[in-house]
Amino acid sequence: MSNRYCSLTGKTDLSALTSPDDAHQLLDAVLVQRAKQGDKTAFRQLYDQHHRRVYALCFRLAGQTELAEEATQETFVRLWQKLPLFDGKSQFTTWLHSLTVNQALSCIKKHKSFWARFMPSEETHAAAIDFDYQGVDKLLMRLPERARIVFVLYALEGYQHDEIAKRLNIAPGTSKAQYHRAKKLLQEMI
Repeated sequence: MSNRYCSLTGKTDLSALTSPDDAHQLLDAVLVQRAKQGDKTAFRQLYDQHHRRVYALCFRLAGQTELAEEATQETFVRLWQKLPLFDGKSQFTTWLHSLTVNQALSCIKKHKSFWARFMPSEETHAAAIDFDYQGVDKLLMRLPERARIVFVLYALEGYQHDEIAKRLNIAPGTSKAQYHRAKKLLQEMI
């Protein structure tokens, strides 16, 4: 890590860094600055550093490998477009997380409206769970879409119900009801 930082910044004194998180944040800041200036290598390094986490979030929200891959790709395309707007007032990972959630939800909505023209919703849901996943993700894929999205955002990603309600254009009470529905369904599956 330190050699990578030194090669990016030209600095050799890393004594100010107190933890690996500090080093990652500093590396992100350097890479973001370079990518903002059009450095595609720096952007590629940002991608390499964050794509697994972005994909995992997209997968949990979308419930399908193909849709998660599409949402991940769209997130990084959008990141390239919006990177000049990142002002550094928050951590890059926080900003990227928010961008990922927005892109994943947008991708799910777009995909759902496209397939709704060709298949009834029951068939679409059945097709979405026809994959072999392991552990908790396998159970999450069996939840109804809205309940899964609310559960992932609340229980796994730490959003509050009022934030979820704003993102999904629903009432906070609906978010709470969907969360409890998901929790009950998961308990029944276990």
